[in-house]
Amino acid sequence: MERMDHLEHLDKHLVDELAQVARETIREELREQTRKQRRTAMLYAASGALALYAGAAVALAVGLALGIGLPDWAAALITAAILGVLAYVLRGAARPHRHPAHEAGQDAAHGRVVGGTPPAGPPGGLGLPYPPMPSTAPGADVPRPAEAPRTDDIDPESPHHRA
Repeated sequence: MERMDHLEHLDKHLVDELAQVARETIREELREQTRKQRRTAMLYAASGALALYAGAAVALAVGLALGIGLPDWAAALITAAILGVLAYVLRGAARPHRHPAHEAGQDAAHGRVVGGTPPAGPPGGLGLPYPPMPSTAPGADVPRPAEAPRTDDIDPESPHHRA
C-alpha cells in the first residue's frame, strides 16, 4: 500500500510539472504573437499617418496649381469640393454590399418602404403605440350589423356564454 501512495505522489508531481511547462509554453507563444501584432499595428499606424500627410501635400499642390489662374479662395473651395467628392466615393466603396431587401425597395435600416406608406408603429421600433382595439368583446357572439338576432339562436336555459 505504501508503494501505491508513493506512485500516486509521483503521478501528482508529474501532472503538476507538465501543467507548469504547458502554461509557460503557452505564455511564451502568446507573448511572441502579441509582439508581432504590436509591431504590425505600429507599422499600419505609421503608414496611415504618412498617407494623411501625402494626401495633404497633394491637396496643397492642387490648390496652388488652381491658384495660378483663379483667386486663392476659389482655388481652396474647388480643392475642398474635390476632396469632399473623393471622400463620398470612398465611403460608398467601403460600405458592404446591399441586402436583397434594398433592391426590392425595402429600407431595412428604417423599417419602411421607399415611396410607400409610413410604418404603423413609432420610429423607436417598439411596435404599435397602443394595442389594437378588437371589433367585438372577447367571447361575445355579436351578429353582424346588417343581421338581426334569430329566435332559434337564443336559448333561455343555456349559459350566457357559448363554448
